[in-house]
Amino acid sequence: MQSRLILATVLMLTACADDGPPPEPQKPAKPFHPVVELLERYDADHDGTVTRAEMEAGLKAEFDAADKKHNGCLDADETDAVNEARWAEGLSTTSTIVDWNHDGCVDFKEFSNTVRSLFDEFDKNNDGKLTPEELHGKKPKVKNPQDDTRNRQDGGGN
Repeated sequence: MQSRLILATVLMLTACADDGPPPEPQKPAKPFHPVVELLERYDADHDGTVTRAEMEAGLKAEFDAADKKHNGCLDADETDAVNEARWAEGLSTTSTIVDWNHDGCVDFKEFSNTVRSLFDEFDKNNDGKLTPEELHGKKPKVKNPQDDTRNRQDGGGN
């Protein structure tokens, strides 16, 4: 009988025990980066439009920075360094650099292939520019001329 009383007391105390403060919320995962962000980073003049020339210049600068031996070829160590840096950024759009033809060298064509393909896919009218509309799938806002007429007639108020 006494052991049942002790057990009941222990169970009651356990049920009433304060577990302390709630655990700290976990930091959310890094935000999702759509493919568009991969392309937008090449908008050198920050005008909202990415030109093919801007993209190519950005890719060349990235390749040159990764090509530590300045031989136009990323060897396995240089390729690993680029991939690790990309993975550390946590971009969902990260595209692993791969030596597709297995010649021991990732050349500029292999390095830039994914971004160039994405550019071509988004450039719906093939004009060599990615407009905000092409990047975000939004149609340009067309101003209704009647809105200006109404505003002038009623004194410009709402």
